[in-house]
Amino acid sequence: MAARSKARRRALDVLFEADQKGEERSQDLLALLAERKQVTVAQGAFPAYAAEIVEGVAAHRVEIDELLRTYSEGWSLERMPGVDRGILRLGVWEILYNDDVPDAVAIDEAVQLAADLSTDESPSFVNGLLGRILELKPTLLG
Repeated sequence: MAARSKARRRALDVLFEADQKGEERSQDLLALLAERKQVTVAQGAFPAYAAEIVEGVAAHRVEIDELLRTYSEGWSLERMPGVDRGILRLGVWEILYNDDVPDAVAIDEAVQLAADLSTDESPSFVNGLLGRILELKPTLLG
C-alpha cells in the first residue's frame, strides 16, 4: 500500500473515532489528533499527510458537512454510516482544498476506502457524491 494511501487510512481512523465520540468541534478533532500522533509500537509514527488531512477537515468541517448535506441524494448526513461520513469528509477536503492531489486520485482513493471498510453500496455512493462535488468545484471555490 502506498504511503499516501496508508496516511489516508490513518486520517480516516481519527475522523471516524471523533465522529463516533460525537466530537463535532474543530478543537475536539485536533485534540484527538494530538493524542493519536503519539507514537505507538503497533502503528508507528503518525504520517504527516494524515495529520494534514485531519487538520484540513477540522478547518473546513462546517463547509464540508454543508456540501455533503446539500448534495447527498436520499441520505442525510446523520443517516450515513460513520465510516462513509469520514471518507466523504476526507475526499471533499482533498478535492476542494488540496491542490497536491489530482481530483481523480482523491475520488479513487475514497472509493477504495469505502470498498475496503464500508457497506457494499458505499463505493458507488461515495463515487457519485464526490463526482457531484467535483462537477461543482468551479462554482464552489469561485
